[in-house]
Amino acid sequence: MHDFTIRTQRLLIRTFQKEDWPAVYAYTADRSVMHFIPGGRMTEAETQSYVNRQADDAPEAYAVLLPSQERLIGHISFHPWFAPRTYEIGWVFHPDYYGRGYATEAARAMLDYGFETRNVHRVIATCQPENPASWRVMEKLGMTREGHFRQCIEQPGGIWWDEYFYAALKAEWQEITRSAASG
Repeated sequence: MHDFTIRTQRLLIRTFQKEDWPAVYAYTADRSVMHFIPGGRMTEAETQSYVNRQADDAPEAYAVLLPSQERLIGHISFHPWFAPRTYEIGWVFHPDYYGRGYATEAARAMLDYGFETRNVHRVIATCQPENPASWRVMEKLGMTREGHFRQCIEQPGGIWWDEYFYAALKAEWQEITRSAASG
């Protein structure tokens, strides 16, 4: 099993464990949480399958826990993208924990890990323009909006979604973290 742990000021990011699925299902079954996630809400079986895949040797997402409450509150994806040394990052959190900076804190830790430990060159993130909570996290992190792709994702019922495309480069991230440390 792949063992991965990052601690931040308030969070623990770790490899999923198979018994995490009920906590993940508590938010992946919620239509409002999963509205902007391709595939939408998950069934119990889909959630169990997802968590089991992430608990194996090649995870693409990690559990985010709030140690002070001993509770899994969401997950963060972080996996190779199509180009060399390029990763994609994303996040999904239980709505009870919205608006507290947890997504930003977890994403910042994963960006640090990617740029400093994995020697990633570029990290991308995408979201729909109608999801300001997500693109605001990207902007708080210092990621740059590189594109607005119009009607590029087809959804059931013939609906087309636009998509914002953000990225951060290693050199930019190092400058952001240097500025934050000195300021």
